[in-house]
Amino acid sequence: MNLTTKQKQYLKGLAHNLKPVVMLGQHGLTEGVLAEIDAALNHHELIKVKVSAADRETKQLIVDAIVRETKAAQVQVLGNTLSLFRPSEEKKISLPK
Repeated sequence: MNLTTKQKQYLKGLAHNLKPVVMLGQHGLTEGVLAEIDAALNHHELIKVKVSAADRETKQLIVDAIVRETKAAQVQVLGNTLSLFRPSEEKKISLPK
């Protein structure tokens, strides 16, 4: 899923007040964590995930894996927080053109 710059800016504004729904722990990215992220995306469409990694390369690999496995769009990575968007069947968030 590709988002335009305008759509990303809109989603960043919506995500600003959100708290992280899923937090990656010491075991890293597991099937259970991916299932939780998937369920949260189905319910909320726009979520934040807290990614704790030792270095930037590891964090980027985890972010890429999450985006690939959940088929979501990466809105923003700010520090250790990843914002993700994936529209659900109910279309709770309407994106600008």
